Amino acid sequence: MVHVDVKRLGRIPTGGGWRLHGRHAAISVANRHKTTKIGYDYVHTAIDDRTQLAYSEVLPDEKDLTSAGFLHRAMRCSPATTCGARRLLTDNAPVHRRGTNWGWVCTAWGLRRRFIKPGCPWTNGKAERFNRTL
Repeated sequence: MVHVDVKRLGRIPTGGGWRLHGRHAAISVANRHKTTKIGYDYVHTAIDDRTQLAYSEVLPDEKDLTSAGFLHRAMRCSPATTCGARRLLTDNAPVHRRGTNWGWVCTAWGLRRRFIKPGCPWTNGKAERFNRTL
């Protein structure tokens, strides 16, 4: 079984954030009219249940095509492909439930998708715990 999860993290601007320069630098009078959108990065994680090998990538979004590409790269470099992983456990994100490309990649690798119960993230505990250690 392969555990998959996505963690959203706020981007830190180049040169450091407000903890380095103070809050007054983040909201200066000269730049008050400008709104800079820094955005988020998404850490995609796949953990093989048998070997406990984790594969992670930091990607700019969690759209269907991006997530499907991540799953393909994770399965290509994982020993789960040689061990014969047959199941994929993931949360109920829309990209995992209804993503067309995600479904195609799962079918191509012969993975049967399993989803955790809504409101029970501890079911996917390996991936959730790995995200906490990042």
